[in-house]
Amino acid sequence: MNELKSFDIKFIKGVGEKRAQLFNKLGIFSLDDLVHYYPRKYQDWSKATTVNEAENGETVTIKATMITPVKESLIRKGLTLYKCNFSDGENVIHVTIFNNKYLAKALRTFDDYILYGKLEKSFTAASMSSPQIEKNDSAIGIHPIYPSTEKLNSKGIAKVVRAALDKVEHFEDTLSDELKQRYDLCSLDFAIRQIHFPNEEKNIAIARKRLIFEELLTLQLGLMKLKTKKSADNSFIINDDYTDEFLSLLPFEPTSAQLRTIKECLGDMRSSHSMNRLVQGDVGSGKTAVAAALMYTVIKNGFQAAMMAPTEILAFQHYESFSKLFENTDIRIALLTGSTKPKEKKEIKSALMDGVIDIVIGTHALIQNDVEFKDLALVVTDEQHRFGVEQRASLAMKSTNPHLLVMSATPIPRTLGLIIYGDLDISVIDELPAGRKTIRTDVVDSSYHERIYSFIRKNVDAGAQAYIVCSLVDEGESDLISAKEYAEKLSQTAFKGYNLGLIHGKLKAKEKDNVMNAFSRGDVQILVATTVIEVGVDVPNATIMLIENADRFGLSQLHQLRGRVGRGSEKSYCILVSDNQSQTSQDRLAVMKETSDGFKIADYDLKARGPGDFFGKRQHGLPNLVIADMLEDMETVRECRSCAEQMLKEDINLNKYPLLKEQINDMFRKVNN
Repeated sequence: MNELKSFDIKFIKGVGEKRAQLFNKLGIFSLDDLVHYYPRKYQDWSKATTVNEAENGETVTIKATMITPVKESLIRKGLTLYKCNFSDGENVIHVTIFNNKYLAKALRTFDDYILYGKLEKSFTAASMSSPQIEKNDSAIGIHPIYPSTEKLNSKGIAKVVRAALDKVEHFEDTLSDELKQRYDLCSLDFAIRQIHFPNEEKNIAIARKRLIFEELLTLQLGLMKLKTKKSADNSFIINDDYTDEFLSLLPFEPTSAQLRTIKECLGDMRSSHSMNRLVQGDVGSGKTAVAAALMYTVIKNGFQAAMMAPTEILAFQHYESFSKLFENTDIRIALLTGSTKPKEKKEIKSALMDGVIDIVIGTHALIQNDVEFKDLALVVTDEQHRFGVEQRASLAMKSTNPHLLVMSATPIPRTLGLIIYGDLDISVIDELPAGRKTIRTDVVDSSYHERIYSFIRKNVDAGAQAYIVCSLVDEGESDLISAKEYAEKLSQTAFKGYNLGLIHGKLKAKEKDNVMNAFSRGDVQILVATTVIEVGVDVPNATIMLIENADRFGLSQLHQLRGRVGRGSEKSYCILVSDNQSQTSQDRLAVMKETSDGFKIADYDLKARGPGDFFGKRQHGLPNLVIADMLEDMETVRECRSCAEQMLKEDINLNKYPLLKEQINDMFRKVNN
């Protein structure tokens, strides 16, 4: 395996120094990289046919002889057509080649060729437009199609891959015969050779099955090893449970899901290993109360707790609600953000080091080098996807193996959560507090604007507040209006005389906080915004959420935005405006109207749109997968999880699997760097 990694791509036949740079741009530097650069699809040239046997419009492979010389004609500047005729022995095929001088010059009359392309048939003639043309019978077979670039086409890549595979006598297997038998997997050597150049179609599925299993197993083993590392000895064993005492401070009755989650967390904290847990709950399910309960117990056991929020305003909101909750206790709370005055910062840092402060709530300011604690036992991060794994780890490193609680309001189906947060145990708060009002959701087109504006004015006149959300506008989308332009237009027309605020991603953090603070205080009546409010502040007085061009958002994102209203005692509304008449778009938005269950919405979104909403930017700290698909291969994910658990149980250091161990290190090296 190491020899393949150290074998530079430039030394493979047909590459050289110059072409190696083109391969490097595709992320291919070694022979090992090349053999793991898999085709994205295949062309089946294996079933040669004749014109008479083929259907009109069918993509076919035909063995034919060239019977006329090439005729060249210049259609216009930059476009040359080359025409010639072939015969399959019974019929003439008129072939047109566009702008390919190299191919046209290489063709020889009365030579035999393989033509691959779409066949057009009429009563009198058969034709192919720009078919692929190969000289040898060896072209009959299944052709791999690779992700390519303008200067490095798929055919060129295939040629180099073939040369690379010829250099390797045998790919040593990473899995034992017993594992291959148990999960019905082919050998690694067969899989790699057949994924590139399959002898027959069924071999593609056999090879894919093995390579997908291996990739997902490597991922699961890596995440479990990560968890094992993090599950170091518990430095802060929580002996006494103060949950009942904490519950007496709450002004409401907790749900059974909250109580179950607190119990699961305390179970971790009382065990021999540190807690590493994700608490996932829909908007308004009461995650913060769970965090507060754990903090209370940790402090009553003589330790400290810290909570990191993604924005200053959210940190301030947590600080205010915690201060109110603990006002009749002796718990000391501090707020530490970028805006904290230097003198106060110095005092807070000193008090944290001396153990005078029990709970500190803050932003990234908490992970500065000069912030130190006396006995930090619990680290809470809010809205995990806004932070990277590194930031989570940075706060945890302020102590020796503290307990870690990650809170997320992004509904993610459980199995997917096991992958995204594979280094964490998962608790789901799947119940909303009693009495929480359902937000009425309507889907309308833009002809309703005047009625919507009138409805907003009526409610704002009665003392309520409203959000108006615009989608981000990409360059060239002249038909869409930006949040800035929309706010200016509304302030001069529908909402003239009202206090309008504007918040978008290009504002500085301080400016965003100022606008949100004004909205929280009620100074701003209507807030025009982009999705920066998705993870936002709690404004109980805001009862209307108007979302423009709603079809441009993911459903989970719409659900997050809708969760900004319905936080007070008044009836709340979410109005989704979309002029997109496609059935897909209408079906998606109908889901928002039908359910307020974030997990059902996430499931639908995943099936309809794929995992893009959950991966991509939110995939902080996870390796990229080459061949496996998180959704399509969910059953394999489950198999690999159980396989990984069994392997680590029998051999924690994977000494029996040195090559697999090496693969895990490679997969996670890029993430950890």
